Amino acid sequence: MSPRTGRPKAENPKDIRYSIRLDAETEKELTEYCKKNNITKGEAIRQGIYLLLGRNK
Repeated sequence: MSPRTGRPKAENPKDIRYSIRLDAETEKELTEYCKKNNITKGEAIRQGIYLLLGRNK
């Protein structure tokens, strides 16, 4: 039997998707924030949700 190949399964997979609408200025600011902090837009939005919920991560 050969060993499994590929990436290991994530401990907490991010498989739920949302679609949001942004105005051009908000999208520009989000893009600049992500470049400055070297994070993805998804991670920036997750951080914003944690702030709203009062959780630090």
